[in-house]
Amino acid sequence: MANTIALFDLPALARVRIMLPLPMGDGYDYAVPEGMELAPGDFVDVPLGPRQVRGVVWIDAADDKVPDSKLKPIAHRLPVPGLSHDVMRFVDWVAHYTLFPRGSVLRMVMRAGQALDPVKGQTGFIRADQPASKLTAKRQAVVDAATDTPLRASDLAKRAQVSDAVVRSAAKAGLLTPVRIDPDPPFAPLNPSLPGRPLSTDQQDAAQTLVDHVNAGTYGTTVIDGVTGSGKTEVYLEAIAAALAADPTAQVCVLLPEIALTLPFLKRLEDRFGAPAAHWHSDVAAKGRRRVWKRVADGSARLVVGARSALFLPYKNLRMIVVDEEHEGAYKQHDGVLYQARDMAVARGALSGFPVILVSATPSLETLANVEEGRYGIVRLASRFGPATMPTTGLVDMRATPPDRGTWLSPPVVAAVNERLARQEQSLLYLNRRGYAPVTLCRKCGERMTAPHSDTWLVEHKYTGRLVCHHTGYSIPKPTHCPHCGAEDSLAPCGPGVERVAEEAMARWPDARIEVFSSDTMMGAGAAKSLLSRMTAGEIDILVATQAAAKGHNFPNLTLVAAVDADLGLAGGDLRAAERTFQTLSQVSGRAGRDEKPGAVLLQSYQPDSPVIQALAAQDRDGFAAAEMEGRAMLGFPPYGRLAAIILAGDNEPKLNEAARTLAQAVPHAEGVEIWGPAPAPLYRLRGTFRVRFLVKTTRSVSIQTVLDAWLGQVKIPASIRKTVDVDPYAFT
Repeated sequence: MANTIALFDLPALARVRIMLPLPMGDGYDYAVPEGMELAPGDFVDVPLGPRQVRGVVWIDAADDKVPDSKLKPIAHRLPVPGLSHDVMRFVDWVAHYTLFPRGSVLRMVMRAGQALDPVKGQTGFIRADQPASKLTAKRQAVVDAATDTPLRASDLAKRAQVSDAVVRSAAKAGLLTPVRIDPDPPFAPLNPSLPGRPLSTDQQDAAQTLVDHVNAGTYGTTVIDGVTGSGKTEVYLEAIAAALAADPTAQVCVLLPEIALTLPFLKRLEDRFGAPAAHWHSDVAAKGRRRVWKRVADGSARLVVGARSALFLPYKNLRMIVVDEEHEGAYKQHDGVLYQARDMAVARGALSGFPVILVSATPSLETLANVEEGRYGIVRLASRFGPATMPTTGLVDMRATPPDRGTWLSPPVVAAVNERLARQEQSLLYLNRRGYAPVTLCRKCGERMTAPHSDTWLVEHKYTGRLVCHHTGYSIPKPTHCPHCGAEDSLAPCGPGVERVAEEAMARWPDARIEVFSSDTMMGAGAAKSLLSRMTAGEIDILVATQAAAKGHNFPNLTLVAAVDADLGLAGGDLRAAERTFQTLSQVSGRAGRDEKPGAVLLQSYQPDSPVIQALAAQDRDGFAAAEMEGRAMLGFPPYGRLAAIILAGDNEPKLNEAARTLAQAVPHAEGVEIWGPAPAPLYRLRGTFRVRFLVKTTRSVSIQTVLDAWLGQVKIPASIRKTVDVDPYAFT
């Protein structure tokens, strides 16, 4: 009995809550071994079942109701910088907002988890202090090639034009000093005091407003609303310089919607700040991503440029975020944790108390509504920088002036391109549709080629001779026989893609230099960089492009933009279809006439009386936005209401429908809440999986997360059915 009392008198084990980067649980308590010092944010290795996993000491308190006997000890603490409190609070906020587990959000922060593992460094060599005399010619060459910057033996041998063995023998002789080369070196220091480009009066006023906000050191979101070519980038570079100068440890994140925009922009930043910025996107090799992750965590990477995922890097002291082209749909993540990076950036600034800058020539309606309601500030740039003026815009009524049979370019567009070729100016033929033709069908039986076990059409790519599904990645060589009826040579392309328009252009203008720019034709960042350089240098006469060329590029000799199918984005039931069409066509139109030569835009349309097309022709962005917002307000759609989608998916159709009916029976009935469904998703079958959707709409005064939590918490969905919650959906497929 005495022994039992003594056991109860033992002091309780020290314990902490560990968050694991896994889509389950809400963190687990672990015992802290004696002598181990831990703080929130520290990375640790802990046992989980039969394996050991990596996690983070979280800011939550441990649960003292869990008995000591059930606690497993932490294996060890990693000797690396821990996550800041700001990052952990952001993870918690994103998880609450998106209704995804905190571990899933943490996984985005720890996606380069290999950066936490020790990396074996390499040995480099520098010139030794002792003077060299009476050396062989080869050793003398090595000594002459060595510097105070360490070089690997192979690199030094190449510079000295000798073998590696000569370098190593020189090191043994004391002519070189071995030095460990850091495999992930810190980024070079930035110089925010370097002068920027000359600014116009409007730019100076806008930049000063932003700089004043930075110097105030408080949270606030400001919109730079400027026409294409007005110099918005130079304005926010002044704000970045102010943020970097105000705090020697401050970090700034610049988000871009497209990887292709990163390449020229990085050079621009290096010129402005005297050293390269860190860049983060899917095309960066694993070694480069490891370096960026580590140097963001230790604070030496002070300026980061990247795609939406750069928002979730482990910043030590993030003090500003810039979201360029904030209206872009590319900021919406459509797999894994579903989030809108622009909105999460604003939340990040609010949580940590620093300024956020949103930049666009065609701001989203959500952003314009926040400006109208006083939540965001705004600075405007109403004219282009320097002598450039906005292009004229004309409509081509395709009903009145149709193209020749089997072609896609109308007589007015053909004539306009002829004029540019005669004047040695460039033209851009824009069609936001990849490949050669969007649909392939059999002329005998009418069969449309689709991906297996999917309701998605196969797109013909003539350059590669394949049929490709852009949703599933399925790809096959184009068949010689119809797989349905067996007819030979009966498969015909329907409609144009950029490859088909390029084929027509090459036939019409055989002497012109014609290139295609789309994600299918640009294999890697190097190919895109090369094409953009040639276009900028005037080495391309006609560029046939998707929206990859619609934004962020400056081609001085481009004076004509022709939208081959201006109506393309208006089809379907997407509530943002009109807004997205206006934004995309405005952006691509803005590529014309960005230098001294005036530009022109032609919009080919079978719906020239459409409000969107009319607003584009009149260059009446504000009128279009006002009308579109009025319609949204009447219907209670964003930005005047909240939306969320619930997607149920499974490979057993009866079980899926049964789960959908069960969920429908539990639909809550509350004021300010509407729930539609279940209904088959527009792409009902994808990779053999059937998909059913619910759409939830609430007023802005209702917490849509609370509604979803209460509703979904009542129903147990079978494990065979995958449930996905998409707060603020942007895709309705």
